[in-house]
Amino acid sequence: MENFINEYFIDPIWSHSGYNIVNTLTYAVLAIVAVYAIYRIIQGKIKVDEGFIRSVLCFVLLGSTLRVVTDSVYSGVFKPVTSVHQWVLESGIYDYGYLTVSPGIYIVTAVLFFISTFILYKIKRLELLGYVGLVLWIPNFLLLLPFMNYWIYAIPVLIMAAIPAYLAFGYLKNRIMTGIVAGHALDGAATFFAIDIFPGLTGIYYGEQHVFGRGIAELAGGYYSFYFLKIAISLVAAYFLMKEKMESDERNFIALVLMIIGFAPGLRDVLRMMVGA
Repeated sequence: MENFINEYFIDPIWSHSGYNIVNTLTYAVLAIVAVYAIYRIIQGKIKVDEGFIRSVLCFVLLGSTLRVVTDSVYSGVFKPVTSVHQWVLESGIYDYGYLTVSPGIYIVTAVLFFISTFILYKIKRLELLGYVGLVLWIPNFLLLLPFMNYWIYAIPVLIMAAIPAYLAFGYLKNRIMTGIVAGHALDGAATFFAIDIFPGLTGIYYGEQHVFGRGIAELAGGYYSFYFLKIAISLVAAYFLMKEKMESDERNFIALVLMIIGFAPGLRDVLRMMVGA
């Protein structure tokens, strides 16, 4: 059992080999259980509306940025350009480890989110949740700002994500459901651009760590297929979810989960590409 855990769960983290079919399925099952448990906890207590979704996405942005700071430290891009950067390097807070890469970074972000939610819920100021996420995010973003030498390449990625999101909104007429398409279009666009185009422009190479993404690209001969497939699947999912007869909170919660699956890796990929980590 120890060898099994090391081979499929621990070694992939330290060897940077990415996900395999075993840990992918395991994390997926755990995520489904966690999502169900979370919904049962907040059901009837917190309204899952556009405001709450925006607040959650602020914490998603935080988690993705935390991961990119770790990437930049590990790759050597992160330099002691200020005393704060020097302290970060010496402290080891962002050193590569179980809590600073997937899946640990999701746990860290979730803990910060739930602590913030619990406190604000108790004092009846839940409308401040998104601001808390932004306050936690800003210092981490500022840490990366001096190293964003490739920021210009974020523009085509954002355009590639915005166009299908705009078209989807014209069809769905629903901002929350459109958010599903936007998240996955961003993930697909960032993956395609970072792996297939960015290396030729900068000489910096990236690879796909997820099993299914790699498989799709290998079958089609490029990550453009991943981009278009993500858009198509997310649009179909959003359409059927919108048509499904269920309570609005339940529908919006499922939509939020689907958004996170797209936005979390998409934001990380865009930020990582901007700093060349």
